[in-house]
Amino acid sequence: MAKKLCSELFISKLSFYTSENELKRLFSPFGVVKQARLIRDPKTQRPKGFGFVKFEKEAEAQKALKAMNGRIVQGRMIFVEFAQGSTDDANKNT
Repeated sequence: MAKKLCSELFISKLSFYTSENELKRLFSPFGVVKQARLIRDPKTQRPKGFGFVKFEKEAEAQKALKAMNGRIVQGRMIFVEFAQGSTDDANKNT
């Protein structure tokens, strides 16, 4: 079975002041961003410093990963990698 290509990236070490709009703006030069979301603390609703960016195409995600991994954003070096297990995969099993 062929490996499924991933169009979703996991971004860690983000500043706690980064917004979802800022995250989308940072990654939009590489392609069409379908979704940018930050993971928030359930009690305080403050961002936890990591999130996900989903692109329309895998090639766009690959370009973004190469360009953004290790880049300084708001004074912090961010890390970008392909997301493990897509939410699309989880929805197929229900």
